[in-house]
Parts: sequence; C-alpha cells; structure tokens
Amino acid sequence: MDNKITQKTESEKNKKVGIVSCSGEDLPEGSISRLATLEVLLKRKPFDTTTICLPLYIAGGEGDRMFAKNYPTITVDGCEKLCAKKATEKFSGKVTHSINVKDFLKEGEEPVNRCNLNDMEKEIAGRVADEIEKNVDRILNEGQD
Repeated sequence: MDNKITQKTESEKNKKVGIVSCSGEDLPEGSISRLATLEVLLKRKPFDTTTICLPLYIAGGEGDRMFAKNYPTITVDGCEKLCAKKATEKFSGKVTHSINVKDFLKEGEEPVNRCNLNDMEKEIAGRVADEIEKNVDRILNEGQD
C-alpha cells in the first residue's frame, strides 16, 4: 500500500459538492433519498459535501441557488417527478449528476415505510449512498490526472 501523503491545494480544499435531496414525505423513496444523503453528508464525505435544502431553495434561498450555480451538484430524487433535479436546473443550471431512488430498487423490492425504515429500505439507502459517494469522488477527482 502506498502511504504517500498528498497536500491539497487551496482550491481543492475549498471544492465541495452540493447534494439536493428529495423532500417528499408522501413516498418511502423520499425518506430513502434523505437517509442516503445524510449517510454521505455526515459519515462518508463530511468535508467534501454540503446539503442544499430543497424547500428553501424553491422558496428563493439565494445562497443555496448561488452555491448550486457555482459548484457541482448532485440531486437525489425519490420518484419520476425529479423535483430536486428540475428545481436545480430551473434556478441554477444543469446538475452534475442526477440520481433517482427508483433506479436502485431490485426486482421484488417495494418500500412501504415513510418514517421508520426497515432493513430492506435501509439497504436500498445504502446502495443510493454508494452511488452518491462514487459520484462525489468522481467529481472531486476530475482534472487531477
């Protein structure tokens, strides 16, 4: 294993990826999207990511809109409506990557809980978190070859 320690440049230290998660509470997939987002924000990539509050963003949160306009952004939606993606693209421009929780359901998996997720739903959230993390890494590593 290579134990080489690399120094980050100032621009690399300041590079963050915004994550805009579904705020829908009427579908289990909305809760799954938020759990996956929190997993990445708090445990996997706490220094590389920040969250953008979708309701505030839609209501006119200028700080969130400017961040999404100037930094790479990943949206995590719970259904085909793609509210997070559409709002981000409407107010700030094209998103860097878009994720739909429905794309991570295996055959026979049908989430049913909106509040207290069961083990299957937590497993789905883990798969979504893996996808978010993979894309955060890809975005942060672009142009470093």
